[in-house]
Amino acid sequence: MADDPFVSIVVPARNAEATLAQALDCLLGQDFANWEAIVVDDGSTDGTPAVIASYVEQDARFRTVSSCANSAAGARNKGISEARGRWLMFLDADDWVDASFLAKMLAVLGASPDSVAAYCGSRRVMPDGALTPPSIAPEVAIQPFETFARRCAIRTHALLIDRATITELGGFDVSLRTCEDWDLWQRVARLGKRWVMVDEPLAFYRNSPGSLTRNSTQMLADAEIVIARGFSADPRVKHPASAHANGAISAHGGTASEALAWFVLWNAASDCGSGGGSIEPQTLRALPARFEWAREIAKVVFDGLVVGSRSVPEQLAARWDRIGGPVTELVVELGKVWGDPVAGRRVQYHLEQMLLDFDDLAAPRRLARTLAIRVDVRNPRSTELPKGIDQIYAYLVKDGQIEALVQFGVLGNVTRRHWIDLILNFVPTQEFIRGLSGHERMVFRFWRCFARLAGRSPEPAPQPTAGAGKVDMLANALLSMAGRRSDRDSHFGKLAELAAEAQALVRSSAEPKGPLAPRRAWAADGRDNDRTSFWNRHFATEDPWNYGSPYEQEKYERQLEILPAGPIGRALELACAEGHFTRQLAPRVGHLTATDISAVAIGRARARCSDQPNVEFGVLDFSADTLPGEMDLIVCSEALYYLDDLTELRRIAKKLVEALAPGGCFISAHAFVLRDNVERTGFDWNTFGAQAISETLALTEGLILERSIQTELYRIDRFRRLSPDDVVTEPVIDHVPIRAPVEIGVARNIVWGGARVLRRDVARSERRQRIPVLMYHSVADEGPAALARFRVAPAMFDSQMAWLRANGFHAIMSEQLEWFIANRQPFVGRPVLITFDDGFQNFADHAWPILRANDLTAEVFLVTDLVGGSATWDTDAGPPTQLMDAGTVRRLAGEGAFFGSHLATHRAIDGLSSSDLAAELLRSRMFIERWTGRPTTAFAAPFSVTDRRLGRLAKECGYRIGFGGRHGPADLDCDPIDLPRIEIRGDRLLDNFVAILEAVLE
Repeated sequence: MADDPFVSIVVPARNAEATLAQALDCLLGQDFANWEAIVVDDGSTDGTPAVIASYVEQDARFRTVSSCANSAAGARNKGISEARGRWLMFLDADDWVDASFLAKMLAVLGASPDSVAAYCGSRRVMPDGALTPPSIAPEVAIQPFETFARRCAIRTHALLIDRATITELGGFDVSLRTCEDWDLWQRVARLGKRWVMVDEPLAFYRNSPGSLTRNSTQMLADAEIVIARGFSADPRVKHPASAHANGAISAHGGTASEALAWFVLWNAASDCGSGGGSIEPQTLRALPARFEWAREIAKVVFDGLVVGSRSVPEQLAARWDRIGGPVTELVVELGKVWGDPVAGRRVQYHLEQMLLDFDDLAAPRRLARTLAIRVDVRNPRSTELPKGIDQIYAYLVKDGQIEALVQFGVLGNVTRRHWIDLILNFVPTQEFIRGLSGHERMVFRFWRCFARLAGRSPEPAPQPTAGAGKVDMLANALLSMAGRRSDRDSHFGKLAELAAEAQALVRSSAEPKGPLAPRRAWAADGRDNDRTSFWNRHFATEDPWNYGSPYEQEKYERQLEILPAGPIGRALELACAEGHFTRQLAPRVGHLTATDISAVAIGRARARCSDQPNVEFGVLDFSADTLPGEMDLIVCSEALYYLDDLTELRRIAKKLVEALAPGGCFISAHAFVLRDNVERTGFDWNTFGAQAISETLALTEGLILERSIQTELYRIDRFRRLSPDDVVTEPVIDHVPIRAPVEIGVARNIVWGGARVLRRDVARSERRQRIPVLMYHSVADEGPAALARFRVAPAMFDSQMAWLRANGFHAIMSEQLEWFIANRQPFVGRPVLITFDDGFQNFADHAWPILRANDLTAEVFLVTDLVGGSATWDTDAGPPTQLMDAGTVRRLAGEGAFFGSHLATHRAIDGLSSSDLAAELLRSRMFIERWTGRPTTAFAAPFSVTDRRLGRLAKECGYRIGFGGRHGPADLDCDPIDLPRIEIRGDRLLDNFVAILEAVLE
């Protein structure tokens, strides 16, 4: 096999007697045996040649050559020139690979014969032998060249690569002291051939003090050369793939300056880890400052610290005294370069959390913004907050065992009582009180009883009035939680101060125009003992159906149009209500008796028609009372559906025949109802409708249909009582359009085009464990192209809401969702929670009318400091969109829209200090309550960005419901303060929307 090796392994070695044996031993242990190893002695002055000689003598697969290149690149090139295998591997003398390395790499190459290289994951090995977590770059297998144009994503010895390709490309660039492997991989990738991945950490890389990776100045100079080559044509590659001939494409992963900035950042963090080095901050300017990059930036800093400090992640927090100052200065400089201290603080929070997530907190850790400690759950003690600290990261410990992790934003000292409250969220009460004295148990039980009654969070009970009263209650609740004056430096004392400041700001602001949203008024028992009581209560509000609307007036005109020709002597109007149609009918008949079951309605009708001498009024229940007889005309509009059932309708039909004179006419005007025919447009009422009424009347002995005027929403029929000598003829059917606008009060009950299912039917038959919470932003036809994802066209939104209506969905609010979760009650029917972030004016202009027309509502999350302004956070994408003002918010709240907090400034919360975050939560809530007159209990995190501080701090500021960054339906197991949502994108078709909703229903 040594004469015809399949793999050639090149091992450059210079003064490597301490580590070389381990590197060569890993080759002897390989599961695949057909290899050769070419060990290149690059001018060693120690015992390296003797080590090499012992292996050459032991196994014929080892060969040795000498080199005087004095560089890894030159030594490797010497080895390449001696290699005979199909595949090449480059193993440095202080590294090693797993025994399965060659077998697994060759297996994936065999399965992908057109691949030029295979690579695997790797782990660093620290001087004490500790291993870092595995790392691998899946993006290399997806976009090899675009990746290597920007960074070196794999270890030198973590790949097998085609020898012919390496030879064709000229091997390693000896002009580079570092980054020579990166440069070669970049050239190979420019050819456009496949790279395949083995998703295992098979390569081990020793992080040694003498490594060239510690020479940050040299590395930075070489990296700048390699990156520049990656973004331009490379004459060394004679046959590049056409897509890569002119270098990397910025749109596929950032510019050359960004790539260099990322490398500079890693280099600077490595220097921070080693306790030295300096940086020119302007070189970092190209790094992306937006919130979505903060965690990635923190990860790069974290990795640099690991390398520079030669520490595994579990050791970093303990070494903060040495590395903390330089790395915090680096992050502060980032914020200055960006001109955005919040962005720098965001990176700091992410970095500190990464450090602590690896630490066991064997001792307290005080970082720049975080205090990390262990707390004995049976004997918690007050914690004094050091200066600059605004979050606590704590392990709750019982009998030496970690019970839970709690991380929270903190504004002041954490009292013993505060700790107890936190502990009881994680540790059963009996476990906690077991360690208390008798007196402490008594005090604890008293306090728990008080806390249960008063509530630990400053959540005031709903009050009958809105505005400043609720704001006062919130501040007072916080003050009571702060306790005695000696506690004013506590967390809740500081929170109370913020609440008072917010309260003063709200009080000093101008009151928006318009009345507050009306509160729901409920009857004592919600029921009526008889029809008369029902209708009298219904007419307690004048003009309950908006009889003067164009839609109702057009219907009246058509009823007059269908009157029989010739003089009409005696007429009877059933259910005349307040006399609007009575006044129009009276001039067309000789004498009119107008009746209604409600005395309240008759009183108003009599007043309205007081100048009509041929009209008499009377209270009449046409179901129970006897109808006057010998009528030439009886008119009944929109009343027969209120009968109990079709049996009663048939009985009433016979009464109508008896009340008509022979040849007399009965006019019926009623709407189509889905219960009659779910496949056609109709009103979603729980009753029969025009179709069933017409069919019943047509089957009544003595009545025939003469004429019918039919629209998409209603039909008006004229029936005639037969005379003995009448000849029955086919009725005249006229189909006419509805020309009058259909007002919201009517439209919300209509399902256009019919329904697949009815709400009441699914409410009876369906119970489910999860529901869709839909997230929208803007509803508009036009806007910046970069924001197309967040902008749904009004026509598309209309189609989406119509689909929801036709498929039996009903809208609920976040408070209802919270109730179902808290009570573990399955959701009834098909509920959907529709939410809108930001509070754009186009919600009021486009979305709200569509929602109301489909009998749906929504919850809008407002950016309260910017209400009435524009979405300044989107200025990079184009002209910012207008936001609703406070008067519009108040008006829509009165019409049935609901509002929650999107905080005050629309800054991503993971960069806000805990004090700023609390201030925004409090301020935004108080303003919304003032504008709407309703309690505000829900928030949505701007940009859907959250951190571990948000939920608890939001509860302390009075919120019960929160929406963060998780995607998907909400279910009964969700945490109400961190609920998921489903983004509805504007660049998707209706079919995508339908698929999302149907998936939730499955």
